[in-house]
Amino acid sequence: MRALRAVAVAVLSAAALAGCGPAGAGSDGDAAPKGSTAPGTSAGAGAPADPGTGATTSPTAAPGTSPVTSPSAGTGGSTSPTAGRVPAPGETLVRVTRTGGFAGRTHTLVVKGDGSWTQLDGEARPKGTGKLSEAGLTGLRTALREADFARLPRIATGGPTIYDGYSYVFVHDGHEVSRDQGSLPASLTKVLDALPPFTGGQDAP
Repeated sequence: MRALRAVAVAVLSAAALAGCGPAGAGSDGDAAPKGSTAPGTSAGAGAPADPGTGATTSPTAAPGTSPVTSPSAGTGGSTSPTAGRVPAPGETLVRVTRTGGFAGRTHTLVVKGDGSWTQLDGEARPKGTGKLSEAGLTGLRTALREADFARLPRIATGGPTIYDGYSYVFVHDGHEVSRDQGSLPASLTKVLDALPPFTGGQDAP
């Protein structure tokens, strides 16, 4: 009897030992091994690692969007909305008023976009008309463009005094420039040379 009882105790002990696993097993031993990741996720999710520094980076923009750019502010100032625009045939290309001379009279010359021109006296009454040739109109346009009215000072003095000389007021492309004869730069002298006459009413070449 003692022998049978001893055998039974040995069998029960062996069965109990066989039912126990390593430490941490069972219901508490199902935890993922150290260094593993949960199903459906990847290491470092949401940000790829920088291979040089090991730091993670984040996207700079959402997919399907483009970066927003702003206009450059270093343009050196605004430009005239009409700069370089060719006036329509009936629009004024340039208007020049001349005052002075021996008689001290005022005359104005208005040239339209199609080359037609009108002479006005001091009371703004028409005194003569005509039309520039194609070559003459092209020469006047070139002289006006090269004068760059947008950059010319509105009033300039300091030139030599010319007794009984003329004073001029130029209006072109929304800009008004006044000069005495002695203060005329070469660019405005070219404009005057390209204009039809201020008096006489005859056609200019």
